[in-house]
Amino acid sequence: MNTETQPELSPETESDWINALTDEACRLHDAAVEAYGGGRVEEAEELFRRSIAIFEQVEGPEHPDVAATLGNLGAVLEDRCDYLAAEECYARAEAITKAIEEDGFKNYEDDEDVARLRLQSLDNLGRILRIQGCYAQAKPVIRRALNFSVWTFGAESLEVAGALNNLGMLGKFAGWFDEAAECYRRALAILENHYGKDCAEAASIYHNLGGLEHARGQYAEGEPFARKSAELRRRVLGDDHPEVAADMAALAALLDGQGKFDEAEELYDRALGIFTRVYGEEHYEIATTLNNLAMIHHARGDHANAEETLMRALAIKEKIFGRDNVDVAVTLNNLAVTRGAQGDGEKTAELYARALAVFKAELGEGHPIAVICRENYEDLNVGRQGESREEF
Repeated sequence: MNTETQPELSPETESDWINALTDEACRLHDAAVEAYGGGRVEEAEELFRRSIAIFEQVEGPEHPDVAATLGNLGAVLEDRCDYLAAEECYARAEAITKAIEEDGFKNYEDDEDVARLRLQSLDNLGRILRIQGCYAQAKPVIRRALNFSVWTFGAESLEVAGALNNLGMLGKFAGWFDEAAECYRRALAILENHYGKDCAEAASIYHNLGGLEHARGQYAEGEPFARKSAELRRRVLGDDHPEVAADMAALAALLDGQGKFDEAEELYDRALGIFTRVYGEEHYEIATTLNNLAMIHHARGDHANAEETLMRALAIKEKIFGRDNVDVAVTLNNLAVTRGAQGDGEKTAELYARALAVFKAELGEGHPIAVICRENYEDLNVGRQGESREEF
C-alpha cells in the first residue's frame, strides 16, 4: 500500500490556482456574451454553463457571480422560448440574491452592482412567470422588485420606472387595467423627467399603453400610442430590428380592431419577416403574429386560410407552453371562431370548452378574456350560429 504523503499546496500556489480558475470562468463568460451577441445561441449556452460550473467550484454555489451568470444563461434560454428552463435559472439566481439581501448585503455594503443584481434577479423571475401566464405568482415578485427599487435607488429613479413598467405589463395581461394604467403613467413621468419629452427611452411605455387600450377594446385610443412607440424606436434601431417589428405588430393589432385590414396586414407581414429572420420559424413572437394575421383572413371571409394560419400558431404555442396555457387558449378561442364560421359546430364547441377551461383555471371567471370566451360558447350552445363572435 502506497502511503506516501502528497504535498499540500502552498498558499501562494493555491491562490494562483484559484485566480487561474476565476480568470477562466470570466473568459468563458465573456466568450458566451460575445457568442450570444453574434447569434450563436447554442454556443453561448454551453459557455455560460461551463462558466457557472467553475464559479461554483471556486467561489461557491451562492456567490453573486453564479447568480449573474445564471441570469445570463436564463436570458439565452428565454430567447429560445425554453421558458421552464429559463425560470429554473432565474429562480435560483433570485434565491442567491435573496439570501444576500436578507444578510443585509454583508460584505457587499458598498457594492451597487450586487444591489442591481438583486433587482435584475427579481425582474427576470417576475417576467418569466408573467410570460407563462402565472400571474398570481408573478405579482408578489414584481411588487418586491418595485419596493426594492424605491428603497435602494429612490422613488424617482430609472429603476423604479422599469419596475412600474413591469407591473403595468402584468396588470394588462391579468386584467387589472386601471392599476396598469397608473403604473405606466408614473413610469412615463419618471422617464420624461430624466430624458425629456418624446425620449426614445419611453418607446416601451408607449408600446404598452397601446397594448393596454387594445386589451380594453379601445382600439382608436391606442393607435396614437402605438404609432409613437414605433416612431421613437425606429429613430434609434432602424427599420429591421425585432423591437421595431414588435411595435409594428402592436400597431397592426390596433388597426385590425378598427377594421383597417390592409395597413394591418402589411405591418403583420413585415413584422413576421423580421421575426423569422431573427428568431427562426418557431418563436413566440411568430406565433402571436400568425394568430393575429389569421383573424384578418377570417374577417375577410377567408376562413380556410385563417384556420391554417391559426393551426401554425397553435403548434408553436403548444410546443413552447404545453396545452394548458392562457396564450394557447387565446388561439383555441380564435380557432373556434373560424370553425364556427365554417359550420363545424361539434369541433367549435370542443375548442371553446377547452379554451374556457384554461381561462377559468388561470385567470378566473371574471377576466375579460374569460367572459368573451364564455359568451362565445354560450351563443354556440343556444344555437345562434349566424351571430358574429369575438376573437382576441
